[in-house]
Amino acid sequence: MGRPTIDDIARKVGVSRGAVSFALNGRPGVSEETRARILAAAEEMNWSPHSAARALGGARAQAAGLVIARPARTIGVEPFFAHLLSGLQAGLSARSVALHLLVVEDTAAEIEVYRGWAREHRVDGFILVDLQVSDPRIAVIEELGVPAVVLGGPGKHGTLSSVWADDREAMLSIADYLAALGHTRVAHVAGLPGFRHTQRRIRALRDASRRLGLAEVLSVPTDFSDAEGAAATRSLLSRATRPSAIVYDSDVMAVAGLGVAAEMGVKVPTELSIVAFDDSVLNRIVHPALTALSRDTFTLGEKVAETLLETLEEPSRPRDVKTPTPRLTVRESTAPAAKAI
Repeated sequence: MGRPTIDDIARKVGVSRGAVSFALNGRPGVSEETRARILAAAEEMNWSPHSAARALGGARAQAAGLVIARPARTIGVEPFFAHLLSGLQAGLSARSVALHLLVVEDTAAEIEVYRGWAREHRVDGFILVDLQVSDPRIAVIEELGVPAVVLGGPGKHGTLSSVWADDREAMLSIADYLAALGHTRVAHVAGLPGFRHTQRRIRALRDASRRLGLAEVLSVPTDFSDAEGAAATRSLLSRATRPSAIVYDSDVMAVAGLGVAAEMGVKVPTELSIVAFDDSVLNRIVHPALTALSRDTFTLGEKVAETLLETLEEPSRPRDVKTPTPRLTVRESTAPAAKAI
């Protein structure tokens, strides 16, 4: 059998098509006894509203859309996304709103999903992550007229709402701490160079270098994967003058870098200090445990969900929500720089 229709329900109950429409949409025009019979028949036939018809009627889809343009393998091992998704779903579920998640390979595919979901009225709003430099998605979302929240940095994102933390301030806190320990050669295993938060972190470390008088800072872009994190670490530790401290843009890459240091006989923290930009259980179960920037990513997801729900209620008033800056949690992977012989 095909998808049941309003006409099928009308035939089963023995009423007009209009009566079925009134009953299913909670409108007056039918008796309570008839409404109960129609709803019972609809449930028995497993009827659900067609998305196009629902869109024409102005009804909500009761769903939010999140499309992530990253390799699926890197997301599968990234604790940050697991905690973020948990917080998002918890915040949305409290209002009986579902989360539609799709992982795609690139931005062009991501934009096509936005257009398709908007056209089919699959979702009521979007959540955008990994804000890009000159991000083409902002104009597309505005053109579609679908409410959205950007999880990203400070500043205007067109007419879209935003939830953000101060990545620059967080990176400056790392630089100040490492400089206080006597480190003058600091490397940064960064994320994708097209992301705004990657660029903010790179600029913050460079600015701190001038202010603190560091001898050398070097940022190496990667795709956030453990493989590229390990490769970047191996290259940095093979230099004639290697860094005495490395900052990683994710906990997964930091753990991979710790493994490479052990492989190459570089002792952590006496010969190399390691700091992770994200914190998770991974940083606490390795030896030595990793110093990291800590924040409650689950709560961050809840705040994004809350902001989207508020934006759905008042689409004409974009929100700008700053969340707490991640704080440095010092563990065993950092120590004063070894004195040059």
